[in-house]
Amino acid sequence: MTRSRTGKAAAAIGLVAALAGLGATALAFAPTAHAAAPELTAAFARTSVWSTGYGAQYLVTNRGDAASTGWVVEFDLPVGSEVSNSWSSVRTRTGQHYRFTDAGYNGNVAPGTAESFGFNVRGLGEPLNCTVDGRPCAGSAPPTTAPPTTAPPTTAPPTTAPPAGPVVDVSTAAQLQAALAAARPGQTIRLAAGTYRGAFLTQRAGTASSPVTLTGPRAAVLVNDGPAGTGPSCPVPTAGWDSGYGLWLFDAPHWNLTGFTVAESKKGIVLDNSHHVTIDGVHVHHTDEEAVHFRRSSADGIIRNSTITDTGLVQPGYGEGVYLGSAQSNFGCHGNSGGVDRSDRVQVLDNHIGPNVRAEHVDIKEGTQGGVLRGNRFDGRGISGVNSGDSWVDAKGNGYLIEGNTGTFQSPGTFANGYETHNLLDGYGCGNVWRGNASDLGGVGGYAVRVSSTSKCAANPNVVYASNTVTGARTGLTNISVTP
Repeated sequence: MTRSRTGKAAAAIGLVAALAGLGATALAFAPTAHAAAPELTAAFARTSVWSTGYGAQYLVTNRGDAASTGWVVEFDLPVGSEVSNSWSSVRTRTGQHYRFTDAGYNGNVAPGTAESFGFNVRGLGEPLNCTVDGRPCAGSAPPTTAPPTTAPPTTAPPTTAPPAGPVVDVSTAAQLQAALAAARPGQTIRLAAGTYRGAFLTQRAGTASSPVTLTGPRAAVLVNDGPAGTGPSCPVPTAGWDSGYGLWLFDAPHWNLTGFTVAESKKGIVLDNSHHVTIDGVHVHHTDEEAVHFRRSSADGIIRNSTITDTGLVQPGYGEGVYLGSAQSNFGCHGNSGGVDRSDRVQVLDNHIGPNVRAEHVDIKEGTQGGVLRGNRFDGRGISGVNSGDSWVDAKGNGYLIEGNTGTFQSPGTFANGYETHNLLDGYGCGNVWRGNASDLGGVGGYAVRVSSTSKCAANPNVVYASNTVTGARTGLTNISVTP
């Protein structure tokens, strides 16, 4: 039954009188019950950068204890910068002020989870005065006039945006993209098991003393379903274009990539001007073209203890397992060191490459020098013979040590020789050394090591030591004199 206003007033007067009679000097208030509510933050991260602009995203995270039913993110851009396009949101603009609302399907953000939206910017100015649902994006709440409560404060669950700490745990594609875009020296990005679909790019550099690490179990699989959009004449991160690369390091030296898998992408792992990168224990398979490419003078790198199979699914002649440098015809794009792609001194160690690697297992391009191929197992089954992809290793560079590798070939496939040299650039394809390699040519291959020319390398000859062995050769160990 509802009391009348008169009854309430009489009751209040009686209560005051009673307290006064007891000598009370203060009123005690019962704590107010906490109402569950969402608490949203929005974290900005660049995902790609080019000379005239950049791509970015906001990760909207719910740190409250109730799901949101929608969100609104607003910010200003400095004069000279503007949003050119956006996705996963509804965008409006007033002058330099931008307002993004959820796209419907991503408006409901459960506690402890996140949704994202992305956009491209013409110009290099970054967002200012960001708010989410009218509050600062960092999560600070506006002043409140509600009476204080004596209930203990609740602890908000951690945000899923990339934290500033030394270890960043990620479990979604959006989290991985944000972590790659915000990586800093000494940080470790740790992948949970699962499939990550998207374009994964970083342009963040580590240092010699504090490299950046991306690590995860074999069951953490990066997949790029691209390419999409119109790309530039030379591959550089570009707004509106998905390269199709499973993982792309661009101007990102001093990284360690360990343990995870890259699959079902146009190319597997591509390094551009990213020197001192170590790839350890990864699995790359089912790529349209090559699996791992050290390109644009990505020197002093290492790939070791890794497995590569099933490359060249769309273009067999470009399905190399490990690709070192660039062909002379691509120096215009990738020759950023005096016109030559100097992806020098790369070490290829203790990997298992093949079967179904449809071009060379290791393609050493002209203009590179000083690398090492040691302890690898080459399985030639499925090699295509297309675009001269008919050997385990094609040495067009200089001064490579090729030792302690084991190579085999069985049908199916088109196989000419185990190792070959070619002289596609004056002075290159020379000074390479073979020592202690075991080759089984399956009764199909001609030589274990075939040197294309001795006269072109007279001043810097290739050397084949007697410690190399061969079985199943149609012709023999090598076509040049053996060095004891």
